[in-house]
Amino acid sequence: MGADTNYFNNKEIEEHVLPMKSVQESLFMRNKILECMEAALISEDEDEREAYMKIVVVGGGPTGTEVSGALSEMKKYVLPKDYPELDFSKMDIHLLEASGKLLNGMSARSSSAAERFLTEMGVKVNASALVESYDGNTVKIKGGTHLRTNTLIWAAGIKGNPVNGINPENILPNGRVRTNAFNQVKGHSDIYAIGDIAHIEDPALERGHPQVAQVAIQQADNLAMNLTHFSNEESMHPFKYKDLGSMATIGRNKAVVDLPFWHFQGFFAWAVWLFVHLMSILGVKNRLFIFLEWMWNYFTFDQSLRLVIKQKPDKSRAS
Repeated sequence: MGADTNYFNNKEIEEHVLPMKSVQESLFMRNKILECMEAALISEDEDEREAYMKIVVVGGGPTGTEVSGALSEMKKYVLPKDYPELDFSKMDIHLLEASGKLLNGMSARSSSAAERFLTEMGVKVNASALVESYDGNTVKIKGGTHLRTNTLIWAAGIKGNPVNGINPENILPNGRVRTNAFNQVKGHSDIYAIGDIAHIEDPALERGHPQVAQVAIQQADNLAMNLTHFSNEESMHPFKYKDLGSMATIGRNKAVVDLPFWHFQGFFAWAVWLFVHLMSILGVKNRLFIFLEWMWNYFTFDQSLRLVIKQKPDKSRAS
């Protein structure tokens, strides 16, 4: 079933922000950013030009911090080559988070390091900013602050896709389904839920397990074993999450890593992040090509593709 972007039941935000949970949404986001740069070129109004060049990212988790870092590097290394007429000293990148700290699921040391890295890269971080509304032009933050921008990237969380037939009392507001320790949905003997949509009730985990791939993989392994045991009339084992660590990349030579026995930041953390993600790619050939592309981007300070890709108009609908 998976999960989708969580807009917290705010229809105005859902209508105007840029999510990035699919390839199509990511392409649209890139198109929007490049189109705003094009619009800034021809705009004669200073305030309007700054609104086109200002980008706001909502959500201080791994996605939001990584996107903010990437945008900062685009501002410094990539966009000035394509738009030399624009003054990128006036381009602002804002990262807004409501919980009070970045990377809420990681250690305090990694959280503070991430905020420090982003601030050094020119990102304006506000870790205590609750976004109330966005009409496509103005972001309204609780407390009365307003930011004018034409680009708001929404990375503020995910919500489980609805599952018809499940008792509504067993579905949490964020779409997660209540299960027992064996990932068996409450009230059903033959339905199981794992991954992002599963919420195993555990007093030690008030908000449930982290919605990351490693949890889903371990739950799948445990459930497969339990189903085999069940068919053989053997006892089933409750799920126990083994935290292998968390990491997030902030930018060039900047990342944070939390291992069960060690927390570290900076260049070495960035190298570890690269190695882990490279090894997770299937196929030696794929790894080699991606590694070469990474090296090219690293040494040239550039990105290879900046085309605006749009869907071909459907003439039959237009008629």
